[in-house]
Amino acid sequence: MTTFFLVRHALKEKAVGDVPLTFRGVKQAQATGKRFSGLPIDAVYSSPLRRARETAEHIALATKSPVYADRRLRERANWGDLPGQSFDEFVAMWERCTREPEYMPPVGDSAKQAGERLSSLLTELAAQYPAPGSVVLVTHGGLITDFLVHAFPGNELEAWHPNFIAVQSELIPECSITTLQDEGGTYRIVDFASVGHLKSIS
Repeated sequence: MTTFFLVRHALKEKAVGDVPLTFRGVKQAQATGKRFSGLPIDAVYSSPLRRARETAEHIALATKSPVYADRRLRERANWGDLPGQSFDEFVAMWERCTREPEYMPPVGDSAKQAGERLSSLLTELAAQYPAPGSVVLVTHGGLITDFLVHAFPGNELEAWHPNFIAVQSELIPECSITTLQDEGGTYRIVDFASVGHLKSIS
């Protein structure tokens, strides 16, 4: 049984492109690293986007784990990927992708494709880090929910939050931790979007 910790990156700067963490975001990432510091973490995997890489580096430092980048952990689309796209246009595109999982946007992946690529990575890592392996994956809120909607029936997701599919874009705070266990090719949600480790941050 492999345990996966899906971590959304810490708070990022509000700007177009591949942006860094804010000062508060660094504090969040450090607190998240502290949360994992007593656990036997085998590796930390990260989206190649800067906000995720910086978050992953703090976790890796606290856990003394190696960090690996994998493009399958990238968000389905990032503001700035499509030249000239305004923020409002990006949000409209994002919301359509969320409502219509098979919709192919002009840049990036559909929500269904994003969920499938995270699923493929988890399958590989379960084989690479068999029981009692533990892996942290630092990624993006949209990708986490894209995977969950792809991998779990709606009624199971609604046990964690009412109207999960309808409000999925609001459910994954920065540096929240969603814990999964691989059980022979199927997954069990152990904990969803936990933020208890961030309570000390003012």
